[in-house]
Amino acid sequence: MSDVLPLEASVVATLETVTTATLTTILLKKGLRNVWMRGTRPFREGQKRTVGRAFTLRFVPAREDLATPESWASPKSTRAAIEAMPAGVIAVADSMGTTDAGIFGDILCARMVKRGVAGLVTDGVVRDRSGVLSTGMKVWCQGAAAPPSVAGLTFVDWQQPIGCGGVAVFPNDIVVVDDDGAVCIPQALLADILAQAPGQEHMEGWIMDEVGRGVALPGLYPMNAETKARYEAAKGKK
Repeated sequence: MSDVLPLEASVVATLETVTTATLTTILLKKGLRNVWMRGTRPFREGQKRTVGRAFTLRFVPAREDLATPESWASPKSTRAAIEAMPAGVIAVADSMGTTDAGIFGDILCARMVKRGVAGLVTDGVVRDRSGVLSTGMKVWCQGAAAPPSVAGLTFVDWQQPIGCGGVAVFPNDIVVVDDDGAVCIPQALLADILAQAPGQEHMEGWIMDEVGRGVALPGLYPMNAETKARYEAAKGKK
């Protein structure tokens, strides 16, 4: 089982200024097309962009001898997994896209808040919608369903490689999530992303200003040589 690596505050602060849309563009240029987790929609409007190490949770289809209410007291349970979550992580749950069994409800989310967990991301659903909202836990998922997890899923492990929303997520990958959903940054690419992302955001902000001035898109987006020169000159004046 993988230990959670620390994530420097400066890394979090930098990535909190970068949209998931920008991150997918940068990762695409590096050859990674499949980094956006399908079905990870904000459970509440206006959730702040959130950054953290991935703490992974894995579910498989329900099997009647294993997916029982008694399993909630097992050492290999969602309850035990929550107690292993350090502050600042984002819990990423592989629910196989199941939408008729809620993996977590208000009590589990309340405990995660107490432990300082930064957010919950799943390609499935949660239950106890109003209760989960009242906890303040930031959640990205496909919605809510009344049945408990064992009605459709068996929890099997945590801190193992998973697939969430069709994306491979490994423990200690970095997850950034905002209004557009969740993006996985492979740990090995973090330094490159940190070096490129702020500049990409700045450039796109300048392009938006140019669009606001009435500049036509050809040659502006993407930039041709003349536009790049204007952009570099504008940067130099600041």
